[in-house]
Amino acid sequence: MSRKIKSGLIQMSLPKTEGEGTLQEICDAMVQKHIPYIEKAGESGVQILCLQEIFNTPYFCPSQDAKWYATAESVPGPTTELIAEYARKYNMVIIVPLYEKEQAGILYNTAAVIDADGTYLGKYRKNHIPHTSGFWEKYFFKPGNLGYPVFETRYAKIGVYICYDRHFPEGARALGLNGAEIVYNPSATVAGLSQYLWKLEQPAHAAANGYFMGCINRVGTEKPWNLGKFYGSSYFVDPRGQIFAQASEDQDELLIAEFDLGMIDEVRATWQFFRDRRPETYDKLVEL
Repeated sequence: MSRKIKSGLIQMSLPKTEGEGTLQEICDAMVQKHIPYIEKAGESGVQILCLQEIFNTPYFCPSQDAKWYATAESVPGPTTELIAEYARKYNMVIIVPLYEKEQAGILYNTAAVIDADGTYLGKYRKNHIPHTSGFWEKYFFKPGNLGYPVFETRYAKIGVYICYDRHFPEGARALGLNGAEIVYNPSATVAGLSQYLWKLEQPAHAAANGYFMGCINRVGTEKPWNLGKFYGSSYFVDPRGQIFAQASEDQDELLIAEFDLGMIDEVRATWQFFRDRRPETYDKLVEL
């Protein structure tokens, strides 16, 4: 059965960074830079929109500077409330990745899911936290503790996997088993070490689990850390593992694609990976 969806991904560079204003001014500038793109998505009929990892701040993890703790906020909270206004205005589901403060000293890399009527549906907390090669995330984030939830939105059942998570097929499989039809992976990844994996791992997850994925990466070089160039290249991939829409490497961009969720049934009727799984043989996978 045909179930056509129009989805959007926003990749964005910083308007301000450290030394160019207060932390609040830096965050506010990033939110304001996103608003015209969010409105363009809504005006273009996008039904599900995803923003990039910790969308309203720089990728501050190379710094190991505790001052960035102050940019964390409650989820739901002020930023999700603001974005919910646009969800309601345009009848658009929006995935909002944020730096979450649960309480003093308990901070997560989180993505909130807001339904098309502005209702907060819940959140995913990044489960796999890197601590290597300038990505010093364990300094800033606790590992997620909410599992791999799937959110039943007005238009589709969606899951979220955040950046470094994509290197781990176990969570990608869990999202499929939990019923995800589309998995969004908001990221902040630079040229070099893992760029060759960008178009390898997520198409593999999509094919192995028979769902669509929307994969987002920010763009530009962020001073003063100069970790490397965030190379954009956001894309959509189908349940056959084929990339069918892709953004540029170096420009702020709203990528929009239309696709048919009916392909999921078609693909899974051919490749019966969920039927043929042998979980009783996988005990070693969860041993420490």
